Amino acid sequence: MTIRAILTDIEGTTSSISFVKDVLFPYARRALPRFVAARGKEPGVRKWLDAVATENGGICQDEVIVEVLQGWIDEDRKHTALKALQGMIWADGYRNVDFTAHIYPDAAKSLQDWHAAGLPLYVYSSGSVPAQRLFFGHSDAGDLTPLFSGWYDTEMGGKRDAQSYRNIVESIGIPAPEILFLSDVVEELDAAREAGLQTVLIDRLDDYPTPRTGDATHGHARVETFADVSVS
Repeated sequence: MTIRAILTDIEGTTSSISFVKDVLFPYARRALPRFVAARGKEPGVRKWLDAVATENGGICQDEVIVEVLQGWIDEDRKHTALKALQGMIWADGYRNVDFTAHIYPDAAKSLQDWHAAGLPLYVYSSGSVPAQRLFFGHSDAGDLTPLFSGWYDTEMGGKRDAQSYRNIVESIGIPAPEILFLSDVVEELDAAREAGLQTVLIDRLDDYPTPRTGDATHGHARVETFADVSVS
């Protein structure tokens, strides 16, 4: 069936897992105490700090909230409050040019080609939408945000939950079988397929030195770069 839109993951798909794990997470962890001390009273920040405090028995001290958040970073916990606060911290890092976001050259080229061909592009990541925009806005390939028609995060639901993809399909307004989802996580692809989307496993050797083939693909088409993704 014809592909009329593409939905893509970020980490391990358009970009290396190591960038997030080795650059972004440590940067946020180091910056959290200073960030909370400086901006903890701003309503947009306080909202998320209070959410963490409430969830953890009514923590009264920001220093303790910071310790909880740092623990969540160490666990790679997919929590909306953490993702929102990390996004604000990363915004400072991008503005200060402390780093640029890694993107595989093949991903940047294919995204540009697909956009030029009139294919709407969308992002679905566990990182918050503001963090996604920052990521693609300050990438190694420059500002790629104009390529995308929409952004989705875990407010749509968990990435391994088929209902999340149904919610995204409804938002995009294109039938599920005409949307292609790209991810490096087989369980996410399983959920997307259950919701009716077409799927392709991005199996980059830089991120997964042992290729996932045969039964390990769960029946999803497998490629090693975006250049091998067929959209016709």
